[in-house]
Amino acid sequence: MGGRRVVVTGIGVISPVGNCQKDTWEAVKEGRSGIAEIGAFDTSEYEVRIAGEVKDFDPSRYGSKRDLRRLDRFTLFAIAAAEEALNESGLNADDVDPAQVGVYVGTGIGGLHEIESQHTRLMERGPRRTSPLMIPKLMTNAAAGQISIRHGFIGPSMSVSSACASGSNAIGEAFHSIRDGMVEATVTGGAEAAITPMGLSGFCQLKALSTRNEEPEKASRPFERNRDGFVMGEGAGILILESLEFARARGAKIMGEVVGYGASSDASHITLPDPEGKGAAAAMQHAIEDASIAPDEVDYVNAHGTGTPAGDDIECKAIIDVFGEHSEVLPVSSSKSMFGHLLGASGAVEGAICLDSIQNNVCPPTINLDERDPECGNLDLVPHEAKERPVRIAMNNSFGFGGHNVSLIFSHFEG
Repeated sequence: MGGRRVVVTGIGVISPVGNCQKDTWEAVKEGRSGIAEIGAFDTSEYEVRIAGEVKDFDPSRYGSKRDLRRLDRFTLFAIAAAEEALNESGLNADDVDPAQVGVYVGTGIGGLHEIESQHTRLMERGPRRTSPLMIPKLMTNAAAGQISIRHGFIGPSMSVSSACASGSNAIGEAFHSIRDGMVEATVTGGAEAAITPMGLSGFCQLKALSTRNEEPEKASRPFERNRDGFVMGEGAGILILESLEFARARGAKIMGEVVGYGASSDASHITLPDPEGKGAAAAMQHAIEDASIAPDEVDYVNAHGTGTPAGDDIECKAIIDVFGEHSEVLPVSSSKSMFGHLLGASGAVEGAICLDSIQNNVCPPTINLDERDPECGNLDLVPHEAKERPVRIAMNNSFGFGGHNVSLIFSHFEG
């Protein structure tokens, strides 16, 4: 839709299946699950005892003990993913005008670890014994603020919070800020760390989670007839976006291009999607129009696909409505089948997977898809094993509580 071209020059990922982009992509491509029994706290009294936790994460790589006391887990994930992405891109404030670099990082919940620990302290020790670091640690903009501070970027810095669409919304807003000339580059994505006693309890009470505790790796079952809810996950995804001119002037390696962003609201229900999928379809249609492409030019869709009974078939209906006959040959898969639902980080991590799909010409699988839901029509849901095929353009869908719908479109870079 006019404006400047926006390219991707760096990717960073922290996920339940890998603590970097490469490891995450290899696991997703091979269909390896990162879901297991929760190890962070005692779940014996919970109906659900499984999740996609980040494993073997070493916070000491990102600061001293004093520094780490000031950072919630979700912010640490964002910092780690941003470092990987920035190292890959070579973007730093010493070599560019720092006022031309913005930071847009989404999160659905923010510092839930800090909220819980300080609430316990308040109840047990009184109001004078809570930490003076509490508010700076729990606030949703902590991730964006800390990345800006650490790297000296003084362009626009903000948090985007739209539940499970947060990371994708952040990338979309960052994309438009570059395309429209506000800044030359952005550090953008999402981070989440809500696998806590309160977080797990809340989603259990919503009856939103799978209770397949005896088979953790088989619990996340998007599009499957016998799915029974999503599996919580955690992590972060960060992309470095730049105007094409800026990236070329720096001699940066270009990994792909962002070409479309669509957003809508269901205005229907606070937790359930619109039953006709109109909001989801609108977001996809807006993204296609924003990218100035035809629907049949999309080669792969990384679906929101959470594994909830109420959501998957509606998303499939929306995809069929938008893509028409092309939907019969369009690969559609859900990476959440392998690492669970990363909430506000999910769209950013799945955006990274779309870029990997484009670079490698591989559509990753939907694992655990033993018996497809007939309501999903004739969509190619890429069951069990990845599919090698040309992928020039990929769409990523993210939908969130509150009726937030976001679609992003990524493209192979063609100079």
